[in-house]
Amino acid sequence: MKNVLVFKTSVNTSLAARLLRPTLDGLMGHGETWNFDLEDCDRILRVEATTLQAATVIRHLERAGFWCEELED
Repeated sequence: MKNVLVFKTSVNTSLAARLLRPTLDGLMGHGETWNFDLEDCDRILRVEATTLQAATVIRHLERAGFWCEELED
């Protein structure tokens, strides 16, 4: 079963999202997905994954120079 993780981020351009593609794709397993909603004021990153932990996503975005915080349900 896939978990849905939702993050508020500082990613504010489609170029930045494209630059993050290799990093995020590298975290995904088969059938797992991610996408940004840059139109949202919180610049949402939504991840659908089976075993990926929020802390891992946050760590990788921070290493790439972006702020990222998990949003709770």
